[in-house]
Amino acid sequence: MNWMLMCFLSGIVSCHATGDSISRLLLVSFDGFRADYLETYKLPHLQEFIKDGVLVKEVKNAFITKTFPNHYTIVTGLYEESHGIVANDMYDADAKKKFSQFNDSDPFWWNEAIPIWVTNQQRGNGASAAAMWPGTDVKINNATPQFFMKYNYSVAFEDRVEKIVAWLKSSNPVVSFATLYWEEPDASGHKYGPDDTKNMQKVLEEVDDHIGFLTKKLKELGLWDTINIIITSDHGMASCSAEKLIILDQCIGRNNYTLIDTSPVAAVLPRQNKKHVYNLLKKCHSHMKAYLKEEIPDRFHYRHNKRIQPIILVADEGWTIVQNASLTK
Repeated sequence: MNWMLMCFLSGIVSCHATGDSISRLLLVSFDGFRADYLETYKLPHLQEFIKDGVLVKEVKNAFITKTFPNHYTIVTGLYEESHGIVANDMYDADAKKKFSQFNDSDPFWWNEAIPIWVTNQQRGNGASAAAMWPGTDVKINNATPQFFMKYNYSVAFEDRVEKIVAWLKSSNPVVSFATLYWEEPDASGHKYGPDDTKNMQKVLEEVDDHIGFLTKKLKELGLWDTINIIITSDHGMASCSAEKLIILDQCIGRNNYTLIDTSPVAAVLPRQNKKHVYNLLKKCHSHMKAYLKEEIPDRFHYRHNKRIQPIILVADEGWTIVQNASLTK
């Protein structure tokens, strides 16, 4: 008998369990799938998962809720201060190295933790496979998944699925853990805004069709009853507007600091007196909170890592931190 578990991680989690002696898991992420999308739009393939399972409406993300940090939290079980991927853009002052989504392949950034695809292989549970999940094309602790696709945004979801199901079907050794990542609905949410129902309806329908395609392929190849499936997301999304800008240039000269990571949680590296920079930023805007690293609240679990910058700025929901008004788009 199959069963499904559906819960929300500012997105969704669906589990399809099997009775096989060798547990096999496929972990799928649809980036930026906001929890209420499932209520706002007709998504029949997702509804099929819910009909046979349980819907849990609230799970806390790790702080900060951005793509790289939260995806690494999902596969390590660690807060960002512990696994070391603390932002989408990072700077390590000791190594004088920079990290971004376009420069993410250095194992230096990932080696502070061991992701589940490495652990799975180290424990002799079978091979791991990956289609574009952040970090899976990097040699972390001297290992990659035995089967993986190097990240390429232009590769269609269907092509990623075809590769994953082929590995699950016939690889030697048997693939016991696999990951699959898709950039939507996050990319369109940033482009149109998550509350643009006209445009987002089309995007969410495509995401739903992707889930239908994945389900169909697994059933066609006889994998549906032999594998556990989790569908999840890394974070949600709030609407922003050009009327809700926090403009740093109105508060502080750029010669005083370097902006390492951007809104809604910005990372600031002071060039001169840290306290002076902090005092200017903490008075900058009523909808932005400035924290010295050593004063970041315990509840964020975001203090004990050298890659966390000396000052972080946290915007209120719906507000955007920019350096000047021309950057609103």
